[in-house]
Amino acid sequence: MASVVVVEDEEDVRRVIVRLLRRAGHEVEQACNGKEGLDLVLGNPVDLVVSDIDMPVMDGIEMCRNIRGDARTRDLPILMVSGSLLPGDDRPLQAGATLVLTKPFAGPELLQCVAEALDRG
Repeated sequence: MASVVVVEDEEDVRRVIVRLLRRAGHEVEQACNGKEGLDLVLGNPVDLVVSDIDMPVMDGIEMCRNIRGDARTRDLPILMVSGSLLPGDDRPLQAGATLVLTKPFAGPELLQCVAEALDRG
C-alpha cells in the first residue's frame, strides 16, 4: 500500500484518520502542524499527504504551497480536509491540493478520497 503523512492538530481526529489508513494497509506517519508535516515530507519519500487546513505554527495551505514549491515533492498528491471551508473557498486548490474533503466525513468516504488522490498522483 501507500506511505501516508497525516497532518492534523486535533488529536482525536488525527487518531481516527491514522487508524482508518492503517486498517486499510497504509504505512502512516503523523504530525500535529504544517511545519512538522513539511519536515516529514521533505525528509522521507512518501506517497500521499492528508492534511487539515487550520493548524497552529504553519497551516495546511502554507504547507501545501511549500510542498508544491520543492522539486522533490511538487507532484506529491495532497488531500486537504477541513471543517471550516465555506462553499466556493478554493484556497486549498489554488495552493495545489489534489482533492479537498469536508469534515465530518465517514471512513469509507476518506478511503475513497485517499484512493482517488493516489490515482491522480
